[in-house]
Amino acid sequence: MVLAGVTHGDGPAEVAFLARKIAQLRILREERSAEELGAPVLLISQFTLYADTRKGRRPSWNGAAPGLVAEPLVAELGRALSAYGLPVHEGVFGADMAVSFTNDGPVTVLLDSAAP
Repeated sequence: MVLAGVTHGDGPAEVAFLARKIAQLRILREERSAEELGAPVLLISQFTLYADTRKGRRPSWNGAAPGLVAEPLVAELGRALSAYGLPVHEGVFGADMAVSFTNDGPVTVLLDSAAP
């Protein structure tokens, strides 16, 4: 499962970087990648990844790009992952969805295209 958040300034370079990382990162069983296994990907747009909770009791969503910017980039990420031979299933952008998954193992990885 890939929860994808888009922020201001993200564009095609970030999409290409993340697609390659997602496809080729050796985090699956026996240190294999999704690309090696042809593993399916469930791609869900998740603006809440950019929640800023440092002040007050309500998160700020100002770090998230607006839907008109984010939606085409998430769609492009899906196409880029497909180009690596991964079967991609996508959620509905902006929809109120009930998504569940079973994390098979103790690994959850945060990928960020921003330089450290």
